[in-house]
Amino acid sequence: MPVTSSPPPPGEPPHTEHAHVWSNWAGNQTCRVPVVRPTTEAELRRVVADAAEGGRHLKAVGSGHSFTGVALTDGLMVALEDYGRVRAVDREACTVTVEAGCRLRDLSEALWTRGLALPNLGDIDVQSVAGATATATHGTGLAFGNLSSAVVGLRLVDGTGEVVDCDADHRPEVFRAARAGLGALGLVSTLTLQCVAAFHLHAVHEPRPVDEVLDAFDDLVAAHDHFEFFWVPGTRWALTKTHRRNHDPVAPRSRKDAFVADLLVDNLGFGLANRAGALRPSWFKQVARRLPSAGRTEFNDRSYRVFASPRHVRFVESEWAVPVEATVEVFRRVRKVADGLGYPVTFPVEVRVSAADDITLSTATGRTTGWVSVHMYRGMPHEGYFAQVADVMADYDARPHWGKLHPRTAADLAPLYPGWDEFQEVRARLDPHGTFDNGELRRVLGPVGG
Repeated sequence: MPVTSSPPPPGEPPHTEHAHVWSNWAGNQTCRVPVVRPTTEAELRRVVADAAEGGRHLKAVGSGHSFTGVALTDGLMVALEDYGRVRAVDREACTVTVEAGCRLRDLSEALWTRGLALPNLGDIDVQSVAGATATATHGTGLAFGNLSSAVVGLRLVDGTGEVVDCDADHRPEVFRAARAGLGALGLVSTLTLQCVAAFHLHAVHEPRPVDEVLDAFDDLVAAHDHFEFFWVPGTRWALTKTHRRNHDPVAPRSRKDAFVADLLVDNLGFGLANRAGALRPSWFKQVARRLPSAGRTEFNDRSYRVFASPRHVRFVESEWAVPVEATVEVFRRVRKVADGLGYPVTFPVEVRVSAADDITLSTATGRTTGWVSVHMYRGMPHEGYFAQVADVMADYDARPHWGKLHPRTAADLAPLYPGWDEFQEVRARLDPHGTFDNGELRRVLGPVGG
């Protein structure tokens, strides 16, 4: 598939809103910039070409669920909420082509009506497809890769306004890089994703003693299609989630049970517990001991309804990818950090696993991966906690999630990625003038062409 070398079609760029204050979902990243909302690829090309000609930076933004400054810019922000249509579905090949701003939840609904589903999802599904894949967002399951690994073709607008098509056979070095491109290579226009036949998930969610979970971790991971656990700091409990793929009749939770679990316990109750902890830390320990007490829940439902849960309580997060065989050891050390802080950690530590892939800057490139993530309630001090966790991770060649908080720089990260130099070459070729550059990319990737 050749590069489209014709100039952008004539026409006015989409309407610009001046002096717009943008914040991410967590509220920890903010910038004041003009915003454009394109609805067509021609508008995307025109916006990029104009920015490049004027020496102006620009960044795309989806739902703002990254905790880093990856979407911040001192130039122009390109909001994609009006560029999110499903372009094509190939039922025979089990693929779907979507515009970059399509939300994962909306895509899952659209696929289900056609008998298809995404192979795996994380526990949040409000992100844009382009944003989730750009940062190698993932779910859990030894046999299943991150969302970027489902991308089998994509089309992006490079730093000069030209359109680049790529897949495994056409411009493969661009494809390897752009599947998890951090927004550094261009504005993604459309993505083609590999899907599977629609399936259900049989879910068992139950609290178990965390030491029991750790002792059985390898067996639990191997025995279930999808397994994860959440440990509540200050307690001996973990909430475990096991999911089995199936085509049995659905047996969903009742509306009442879903309301109680998702809203009253996971969000309203948890939010109140965090507010109490923020006001008086000693209260949280008392509340935390009761958090796993909802008991065992079992149900069978559409895959995307089980994978994802609503998140109304705002937080910040740091997540690390480690060799899967080190997962339990890493968690034990993180648990010591959390227990030794001297103040309560009011959000669980989450542990997951995922398959290896061959994507240049995927956090799972070349190795089966264990994931350990730490969270803190928005507005509470997290810096010391996250810094101590980052110190632990240095002993395991841990790769930080690209969309979550971490202190690593390009000099730290380059040795962790065998394809680092190839990515930088692709970046310099597609964005020679640094049109898509920003402070976060300079920190984690270094300067364009550097």
